[in-house]
Amino acid sequence: MDKVFASVDEAVKDIPDGASIAIGGFFTAGTPVQLIQALARHGAKDLTIICQQMGPGNEDMTKLVEQGQVKKAICNYPFYRSASRGANSPFEKAVRAGKIEVEVFPMGTFIEKMRAAGAGLAGFYTPTGVGTVVERGKEKREFNGRSYLLEIALKPDYAFIYAWRGDRMGNCTCRKTAQNYNPEMAKAAKITIASVEKVVEPGELDPDKVHIPGVYVQRVVEVGRRTYKPGID
Repeated sequence: MDKVFASVDEAVKDIPDGASIAIGGFFTAGTPVQLIQALARHGAKDLTIICQQMGPGNEDMTKLVEQGQVKKAICNYPFYRSASRGANSPFEKAVRAGKIEVEVFPMGTFIEKMRAAGAGLAGFYTPTGVGTVVERGKEKREFNGRSYLLEIALKPDYAFIYAWRGDRMGNCTCRKTAQNYNPEMAKAAKITIASVEKVVEPGELDPDKVHIPGVYVQRVVEVGRRTYKPGID
């Protein structure tokens, strides 16, 4: 089955208002920027964005905020502070004004919620966050004398991921730290859209180096190699 789309705009054009979208990447490493840009052009609103961080350092995500497309953000690093930018990011301003709801999880919990969804689990217990604001409103149980919190699996409608190579059947290979959250998000989502530097033919990828099997990917689009302008100060 050929899963390749002609462009990023074609790949995202049916995303409806109100969708939840997991977006891979850690700052600029492994972030599917071309898909985020296409989502901004598409204009879907009332979105729930699930990602590592929403603030400065991810300017394409900031555009979604500035255009009023984001209703809620689920992340582990919501606000970025620096000497030059302080608390002036559009995302933080929107949160403080009550325009965007934000839900924050510790990094390990954040990614485990998606790993659990990909494994077909309803949730899991973790000791992370016990005795802190993280435990508010959550079920707490003791196992072997230690307290744990129940975390519910997180299953987004869509996932935007980035890979070095992808074949026409959706199998993807990442490079080094650009792998980060991408495999877990791909497995958790109902529909995964993979942006890849280059599309190759089935059989060209080393099976031992496939990080995201094609069964988890519904759409593939070639975006070429990216160049970055450092934006974090």
